[in-house]
Amino acid sequence: MPSPATQRRLVRALLSLPSPVLRLMAGGGVVYQGGRTLDPRLQFLAAQARNAAPMETLSPQDARRASARGLAALAGDPEPGVRVEPIVIEGPAGAIPARVYHPGVQDPEAPLMVYAHMGGGVIGDLETCHAFCGLLAKIGRGPVLSADYRLAPEHRFPAGLDDLMAAYRFGRDNAERFGAPVAQAAIGGDSMGGNFAAVVCQDLKRAGEPQPVLQLLIYPAVDVACTRPSMTTYAGAFPLGKALMDWFMDLYRGAGDSVLDPRLSPLAAEDLAGLAPALVVAAGFDPLLDQGEEYARRLKAAGVPVTYRRHDSLAHGFTAFTGAVPAADAACREIAGLVRQGFEGKID
Repeated sequence: MPSPATQRRLVRALLSLPSPVLRLMAGGGVVYQGGRTLDPRLQFLAAQARNAAPMETLSPQDARRASARGLAALAGDPEPGVRVEPIVIEGPAGAIPARVYHPGVQDPEAPLMVYAHMGGGVIGDLETCHAFCGLLAKIGRGPVLSADYRLAPEHRFPAGLDDLMAAYRFGRDNAERFGAPVAQAAIGGDSMGGNFAAVVCQDLKRAGEPQPVLQLLIYPAVDVACTRPSMTTYAGAFPLGKALMDWFMDLYRGAGDSVLDPRLSPLAAEDLAGLAPALVVAAGFDPLLDQGEEYARRLKAAGVPVTYRRHDSLAHGFTAFTGAVPAADAACREIAGLVRQGFEGKID
């Protein structure tokens, strides 16, 4: 097997081919679903993925290894000038490994962002969002704290969520240590990390604690019942389809956990008023598309300031594809710019 560096170079070389060539290599034609056209690089990657065993047929341990190898080939390069500091946070069940990303040029008024990686609550680690966290720090001009929360099925709901809450409170209470405003923090995440970020905001409200400065929810899994139309339209999408989402949720939830529990499905909460200003981002080719869109709509209806963006040609997980898919890199830089605007109170 080639080294990760060699594999990364090979993938980038392949994906630099003209779009018509990539589509031809992927079987020809344009992938058009739900009124959207898939980026040709993602079309090529989806075709290649069909040659491998579906992740939902693997053990969680093998799935983690396979995902790590695949994402390493697609990851973006570290952002110049961003310093990464490994730290350890005391969590409810022991130490939580974490990283703090320090921008080279930091705005002392920019809050610390606590971030949770994607992975269905089952896969993923600090490397999964490494490039994106560096990008957030550089463009947002504030520190980013990425937490390596516990994973299912070894640690089912709400273990990972509880770890992220501990990381958020640590970041908020120690913000000054990282050069950010005292006792302030933002919260963010993608996919299951977006679920955690949304639930943290709701839990803080229930606890009577101040809200984060901003909540960043990127293609968030806010309804684990997974019954909305996009779950059917994009049931076979790459890299997340319905079968994989069901596999994640079967491993993440306990036997007695209801999909209507707002701590599992934050979209099930009756009252969303008073939550943190939100930046909600969706991918077009994503079974979770409708969930994020509806959550943004309900937040806005509850009086929460919301900016919503949808990237129609991209697929779930694009924050991890910035080294291989230019449209994903551009979208992530736009997101980081919107976070910067959110820090300045410029939410639609």
